[in-house]
Amino acid sequence: MMPYIEIKKSPLYELTKRLLDVLASLFLLVIFFPIILFVAVSIKINSPGPILADTPERVGRNGKPFKMFKFRSMVQNAHELLRENPEFTKLYETYKKGSYKLKDDPRITTIGRFIRKHSLDEVPQLVNILKGDMSLVGPRAYYPDELRDQQKKYPSTREPVKIVLSVRPGLTGHWQVSGRSEINFDKRIEMDAMYVRKRSLLYDLAIIARTPWAMISGKGAL
Repeated sequence: MMPYIEIKKSPLYELTKRLLDVLASLFLLVIFFPIILFVAVSIKINSPGPILADTPERVGRNGKPFKMFKFRSMVQNAHELLRENPEFTKLYETYKKGSYKLKDDPRITTIGRFIRKHSLDEVPQLVNILKGDMSLVGPRAYYPDELRDQQKKYPSTREPVKIVLSVRPGLTGHWQVSGRSEINFDKRIEMDAMYVRKRSLLYDLAIIARTPWAMISGKGAL
């Protein structure tokens, strides 16, 4: 479990936010059900492997790990290939230098490129929200090795990281609707920490209102 610094908000805000998370995720699961079926079938037709991505745990609220659900947008065992296959050594170094993002990732499937561009791979995280692992709005959910490596690269991010880890990660968030993958880790974590400090229902609703356009336009997506 990673260390965190709690930025307290009113119990009313926390309760209302959780209620909004549950109601909104249930509503969105119903609305997105036809898209969920379409994406699931497309993934199975496009490449061999499971429908959901088999990725390592992410770091959640209070620094605790959790399993995040995502549609598989890459070839099977993509995470292990990048980190363990000697053929991907140079690509892995580029991945780490690029704030854990790749502009041209050969592991991404044809359907995967489309669903990543429009954030459809993130839809299964509505189940994470229902479970209480995540929130509708919050910081990015980071991998443990990503946080360790990026804090070495950007030492100034150590305190902001602790602030970010005090809340539930979000399906969407401030940096996701403000350039998303185009933003380096140091700027991204500062934006996430700023959200944690400033968070309110009005702020959350403003981010939610900007999310559909970010999905449709695919701005900054990889």
